[in-house]
Amino acid sequence: MKKIMFAVMAMFAIGFTSCGNKTQAPAEAPAEEAIVYNAEDEAAATISALTEQIEAQDASKLQEVLATIQEKIKEIIGSNPEVAKEYVTKVQDFLKENAEKIKAFAGENAAVTAALSAITEAPAETVVNGLMQAVDATKAAAGEAVEAGKEAVEGAVEDAKQAAEDKANEAKDAAKEKAGEAVDAAADKAKKALGI
Repeated sequence: MKKIMFAVMAMFAIGFTSCGNKTQAPAEAPAEEAIVYNAEDEAAATISALTEQIEAQDASKLQEVLATIQEKIKEIIGSNPEVAKEYVTKVQDFLKENAEKIKAFAGENAAVTAALSAITEAPAETVVNGLMQAVDATKAAAGEAVEAGKEAVEGAVEDAKQAAEDKANEAKDAAKEKAGEAVDAAADKAKKALGI
């Protein structure tokens, strides 16, 4: 009898825990404030960093600054592609004006030459459009990855729910069977006691 009561109580416990374990949707994260870029200010900061490295005649540091220009363009594109075009135009003009100085100390440095070419050889609009496509492709890939992860989690949750439901049904069926056996045993005992 104790086994039957234990099985019935286990069944109820599983039932109550599965009903009370509902997840709530997370509160929406506050929207990030958009950063407003000013082409003049951004270009002035970049030109200052470039000037410092040109005066120091440090090719490796110049290469680092040139690499950050593309990252800065990507940041600005997210805010305003037109501002990004203005920024690129100003930086291109500076680099073209100082091309001879840069070649004088960086001359054969392939990395600096490649970085300069990537920034200065195409029109500003082409540079920005190329980077916009790269940013859009990255966002699309990230979105697909998030969606696939979300589907995998939802599938795992459904599988877990189904497994819990199956276990609860098994426990319920086992409890019914044990209860039936106990009733039959009690009936048989009662019949024997009555002499039937």
